[in-house]
Amino acid sequence: MARSPFTLAASVSSALPGAAVVGAAELTERTDGRYDSALVTLEDGRRVVVRVPVDTDADLELVADTRALRALTPGVRRLLPFDAPTVLGTARMDGFTAVVQEYVAGYRVEAGHIPAGRGAAWSLGSAIAKVHALPHAVARDAGLRTRTSAEVRHDAERLLDRAEATGALPFGLLRRWSTALGADRLWRFEATVTLGGVDPGRFVLSDTAAGPTVTGLLAWHGLGVGDPAEDLRWLASAPDARDDVLEAYAKTAHHTPDAALAARSRLYAELEFARWLAHGHETGAARVVEDAVALLTALDDGVRDEPLLPDDYTTVDDALELLGRTPAAVAAGDTSMQTDTYDPALLAAYLADRDTAEQADIETVPIDLSDWTPDGASSDRRSDTGSMPMLRNEAASGDQRDAGDDGAGDEEHAEAARNALRRWSGAE
Repeated sequence: MARSPFTLAASVSSALPGAAVVGAAELTERTDGRYDSALVTLEDGRRVVVRVPVDTDADLELVADTRALRALTPGVRRLLPFDAPTVLGTARMDGFTAVVQEYVAGYRVEAGHIPAGRGAAWSLGSAIAKVHALPHAVARDAGLRTRTSAEVRHDAERLLDRAEATGALPFGLLRRWSTALGADRLWRFEATVTLGGVDPGRFVLSDTAAGPTVTGLLAWHGLGVGDPAEDLRWLASAPDARDDVLEAYAKTAHHTPDAALAARSRLYAELEFARWLAHGHETGAARVVEDAVALLTALDDGVRDEPLLPDDYTTVDDALELLGRTPAAVAAGDTSMQTDTYDPALLAAYLADRDTAEQADIETVPIDLSDWTPDGASSDRRSDTGSMPMLRNEAASGDQRDAGDDGAGDEEHAEAARNALRRWSGAE
């Protein structure tokens, strides 16, 4: 049963000794139901949010979120063009961690509802790039997870092995993903600070003269160092906004994004289906496996013959490697126009333009995760964030309670299917 706002407000007094509570209200975004939350007004006029998990997994996530937020020193926060909640205090309630944070006002929008143009799409791309530009020391000094490109690739390979071991993975997807994992050119990227697969619904936006603008980010539990493409995998369910997000990201990034960034982000989105299948198989949740297989089959029908990267995809590294393997030839005749030098910048620009043109011709099936959230599944729970309501009532970031093969009803079965995959994004 959901805790009342007044019950939650009581934990504020424990977390903030001396604070006087004068009001408490529900946060009713109807998101994923993994937290009970309330908006509390203090005597000094401040508004704070108190969050209490409803299960152990949510408690671990909230502890990780608190740890990451405390790693954001004032100096680091000044590098960000938006707010991150400040943790004011913690307490214990019913065996779980109650966290009191500053309230971040604004509204949120789901991936599938982000339009093209220089509004929300542009602001989200820029905001993610700003996070990726943070120094690695932010994560390293706080003891947060740090992975190299090789380790990221290895983790993806392990996930595919787990999915293949179920015996239920369609061969077309196995071939598509194995080919991508075996392509060295896909994994030539510079590791950055990342959010571990953030969803756009975790960003808070406000209306400004420039249009919808990111003014806050609420979820930090995945903070670490890894592949920047992980934080862009949601673009698979935002086809209208994709190009604008990527353009804004590239213009804001402190380094030139690798040419395979978009392809890897798509791969990660698809591999969430594999994660869902592996989870159901390993936990013995037959209905989850059944739902995952149905989703994988539909995806296989749409993309099995489409490579994540074109066969003639070439990067600057590929070109340099080819030059290194080409023997020098002694040519007769006029050599007045020959040269032994080249301009790397011009070569990179040429390859980037060609890659963009080639990939623009590929129609990729969008992955719309928002439709898999059960309607009203969290109506009896409170919001898990400290922002104003989302533009859509049912959020796409969800809690999945496994439905075992124990005779559960159709409603539970449908919930497992539609809620697919969000929670397992950090399970590796």
